[in-house]
Amino acid sequence: MKTCKNLISLILIAVIAAACTSSGTPTQQDEPTEAESARKTLIQFFEQLNAGQYDKAAELYGGGYEVMIEHNPSLDAEDHAALFQAACQINGAQCLKVKSAVLQTEADPSQYTFLVEFSNPDGSLFVQGPCCGGNETDFPPESQFPFRVVKDAKGKFAVMDMPVYTP
Repeated sequence: MKTCKNLISLILIAVIAAACTSSGTPTQQDEPTEAESARKTLIQFFEQLNAGQYDKAAELYGGGYEVMIEHNPSLDAEDHAALFQAACQINGAQCLKVKSAVLQTEADPSQYTFLVEFSNPDGSLFVQGPCCGGNETDFPPESQFPFRVVKDAKGKFAVMDMPVYTP
């Protein structure tokens, strides 16, 4: 009986010692998934737009600038920070903080689509109402918007869609 107790004590000590020992190597669970990295890029993009850090936001954007250039013909088409500033401050782009971003689809291992909700400055949910004289029947209010994030050949994530536009 004493030998059995000693054996159980040794096993218990070994299990506790193993649990307390760290190899220093992160486990797969410690590393963010590709989808989570894409989600973080999306959130960071909108945080930077919201904070007026347009140059940093432009670094996380991989979509087209045609609409912003068309809305701001007097700006240099290569000055992406200025185009984002005009979009957010003048043209009606909603450069709000992300309230939630839920993964919807993974088209391939390098493209993710998130359904995003935004927070108004007071913390309430942003809802885009009917546009341009329309009514809620023709244009129901929306609070969730799809945004694509892609991973390029260098492993960098980029947001592919412009902020929600409200005329």
